[in-house]
Amino acid sequence: MESKIKEYIKLDNHPVAIIQSDTCPDGATQFKPGKWGCVVAMLNAASKGRVAALSAATTMCIGGKAGLGFEKYPFGWIEYFLSTGSEKVDRFELYKKDPELAKDFITKGPNAMIEKLPPRKKYLLFMPLEQVTEQQGKPECVAFLVNADQLSGLVTLANFDHSPLDATKLLFGAGCAQAILYPMVDREHCYVGLTDPSARKCIHKDLLSFSTSYERFMEMEANADGSFLTTEAWNIISKRI
Repeated sequence: MESKIKEYIKLDNHPVAIIQSDTCPDGATQFKPGKWGCVVAMLNAASKGRVAALSAATTMCIGGKAGLGFEKYPFGWIEYFLSTGSEKVDRFELYKKDPELAKDFITKGPNAMIEKLPPRKKYLLFMPLEQVTEQQGKPECVAFLVNADQLSGLVTLANFDHSPLDATKLLFGAGCAQAILYPMVDREHCYVGLTDPSARKCIHKDLLSFSTSYERFMEMEANADGSFLTTEAWNIISKRI
């Protein structure tokens, strides 16, 4: 499908549809068997026109498995890796002050969210939105990779028909969880993501993600023509994008 929002925000890449599938499309980009790769790199590739297929078997990153909803984080290593390390974990990220805080985040955050997901199909496909057909079925969510001006448009549009102040959220987490897991679980809200320093090396320095469930995306698409995106205020901004 073509996106009105893409045109209004002058997106020069593709909105990415995340779709469950039991089969892998011919020619889809995949991680090499047994080789570590970052899920965000696949999201970036899809935004540039590629089709990527990810599965629990081919996703070697623990955070990636969780960020795609395939498996919960297992404890015993990850809480030390995310925080201060240990005698057995000598490479660590210092994203949490101590292992207890890291474990609490995982338990109440990604692992709790994964419990809410229905059974997963074998693959999650990342596809340029324009390439999605009825044969692929309805996407789980749609992700945009955007600059600051484009993000401002998306966040404002998300609030156009939404009374509370939290139409868009930014939650701590792995980049793939921010861009994919959170909007797959929470069908109502939109999510800003890719603030994870470990994931940012896979995208351009000026980009963040904006993701939402497919249902919410379609509501935003329907509202675009009657919104501020048609006004002079947005026209001034869009000229510099």
